[in-house]
Amino acid sequence: MKNAVSIILALGLLLCSYTGSHSADKNSNASVAEPDEFPVPKNIPGLLFYIQRDPNANTIVYHLNMDERGQVSRKTPVDAFWIRYTDGGERRDLNYLQRKFAYGINSKPIGNAAFELRSVAYSKMPLILRKDSKNEYHVYANIDKKECILSRVFIRIDGGTFWSPNVLYIELKGTEIATGKTVVQRIKPV
Repeated sequence: MKNAVSIILALGLLLCSYTGSHSADKNSNASVAEPDEFPVPKNIPGLLFYIQRDPNANTIVYHLNMDERGQVSRKTPVDAFWIRYTDGGERRDLNYLQRKFAYGINSKPIGNAAFELRSVAYSKMPLILRKDSKNEYHVYANIDKKECILSRVFIRIDGGTFWSPNVLYIELKGTEIATGKTVVQRIKPV
């Protein structure tokens, strides 16, 4: 069931991504990069996790949203924006449709400075934003039946159309809490 939830979340995010992110090069899959070959966002204060997908390296970044007192905002603890690597690494805010229907996050305080997070694209998969033993915030998710700190979501696409892409797999990547090992789970849509 959790795999189905992850697939639906990723598909919802993919289907609602904005038109300007798609490559015009029809042969762009000739030399497809592996997920670990995509650029990793750097020097992002409060970076929590990011989403990447074909057909280009443009990335949606999720980071802590701080209020004017330097505390995590209780109203919107997580903020998202694009890093447009295809435009020289330019940072752009998500537009209204992206925030409301694709990449936005709804949050609810659950006590002890923790928050339940849910994607606006698919609200059935809860993520938890909470502090670790070092008092640092992370987003926690179940990856391959293990409690992990989520670091990346990657969606592999091979053709299709904007509204009906051919999704080959969705990859979740994180660090297992119990062992500190990297956990990767690839989910193939059915």
